[in-house]
Amino acid sequence: MDLLFILIGAGLAIFVIFVSFKSIGAGIAAKSEINRQKDKLKSDEIEKEEEILEEEELNGNEKGLSSNTFNQIDDVLFEIDKFKNIKFLNTAATKKFGKKLQGKHIATVLRVPEILQNIDVVLSTKKNKKIDIELNNPTFQFFSSYIILNNQNSVVIFLKDLTEIIKTQRLRSDFVANVSHELRTPLQSIKLGLETINKGHASNDFESQKKFLPILFQQTVRMENIVRDLLSLSKIELQEHIRPEKKVDIKKIISSVIEMNNEILKKNEIQAELKAPDNEYEILGDQDRLTEVFSNLIDNAAKYSKKGKKIFVNVENNEESVIVSIKDQGIGIPKEYIHRVTERFFRVNPSKSKDVGGTGLGLAIVKHIINQHRADMDIKSEEGVGTEFILKFPAI
Repeated sequence: MDLLFILIGAGLAIFVIFVSFKSIGAGIAAKSEINRQKDKLKSDEIEKEEEILEEEELNGNEKGLSSNTFNQIDDVLFEIDKFKNIKFLNTAATKKFGKKLQGKHIATVLRVPEILQNIDVVLSTKKNKKIDIELNNPTFQFFSSYIILNNQNSVVIFLKDLTEIIKTQRLRSDFVANVSHELRTPLQSIKLGLETINKGHASNDFESQKKFLPILFQQTVRMENIVRDLLSLSKIELQEHIRPEKKVDIKKIISSVIEMNNEILKKNEIQAELKAPDNEYEILGDQDRLTEVFSNLIDNAAKYSKKGKKIFVNVENNEESVIVSIKDQGIGIPKEYIHRVTERFFRVNPSKSKDVGGTGLGLAIVKHIINQHRADMDIKSEEGVGTEFILKFPAI
């Protein structure tokens, strides 16, 4: 009877996972459709914005655009003179690209040849232009841009952010491909185990059945972890272009993470030492996601170190950066693989990764969160000696 309940439970678990996949796919598709509908509605906004420009020009606004008017809109706006210098930028542009840009060349913000070429075209032909542009520094961003004649000596550039729509479309296909590939192995293991218990040599052997049950449980947990990390990675990639704006204290977050991971540290007989001379290390960040970053790094350091070793966490700051170093005494990473460890599903040692419950997604998640915070990450490692992750966050 116990075996019957176990088999029913395993079947239900697999059914729930597949239903979840369908729900996830449907949810992403629905969100993509909603965003497309929103984008259609926003096309009317562009027409209204063009009318405002024409009205201001007719009213003889020679000094430039009205900051009161254009600081109210959510789209990015630049006014560019005939030398391609920024005369005015609205609040949305400042949030997206930074402060102190007035008077600088537009190429310092938008390194896109098509933009520069079409500014000249609009000024010479007096005809507005619309082009799609893609930026990849510091993160991927996609805009539908409108270059509109303002007066004889200037143009206005509207940037409508379509990044989330484009990413949703790409992530949907990536998610399906990754799930179908990575879950194939654990699903096959579960299937073979159930077939052996049901119809194979273990069908009438209770002792053999008990040996298969831990394997089935392990593979189910592995599937659960892969789905969890894939969902987390997809969400982070979708919002990577949105920089956090809240102040958080790095030292407090790391202290909390060490406390949260106390159980696994004790289990592996690992000591984590935190050194942070100053009282506060504030940056602009997302507390939950930074917690995920440091949890991943400290968890990895513990799992890939031998018992009795230490993890050294140092935090320091200067005028430009808050610098965090997490250094372990673990097995290390071969030099030829260091540049690949942040790739999704890349494992230096696949068997070791599976033994410790790794999904191959942890460092990919770390990389994208670091990018979202406009920070830099450097990895130093030596086989048999240990690995050090150095994170540099912009100071406030």
